[in-house]
Amino acid sequence: MVEGNIRVLVAKPGLDGHDRGAKVVARALRDAGMEVIYTGLRQTPEMIAEAALQEDVDVVGISILSGAHMALVPRILELMKTNGQEDVKLFLGGIIPDEDIVQLKEMGVSGIYGPGASTEDIVAQIRKDVLKRA
Repeated sequence: MVEGNIRVLVAKPGLDGHDRGAKVVARALRDAGMEVIYTGLRQTPEMIAEAALQEDVDVVGISILSGAHMALVPRILELMKTNGQEDVKLFLGGIIPDEDIVQLKEMGVSGIYGPGASTEDIVAQIRKDVLKRA
């Protein structure tokens, strides 16, 4: 896989209306040469999984500030698995309590980033995970 061909879907599930962080990360990924599809606010897990399938992405980035991550992330992962997208990496950003991080990673979340996370670290981890898979 050529680095410039990394396709990333950035999504905001649930009722959370704050998307500044998602937009900052989306811009950083674009600046790093990745192709980014931003779905906008208030997406359902079904809408996110379908968009990931239709857009044939390598990575799904989810931004959740509402605290609903333990309900939304498992559903998104389940739908992606149903769609045959076990190889698509899922990254999570937002307000995630420390006690949930281990469980989310065990479910299959590749990376979890809180407020103030370095966009360079996010870019590097996506490149590492996607290029390792190629």
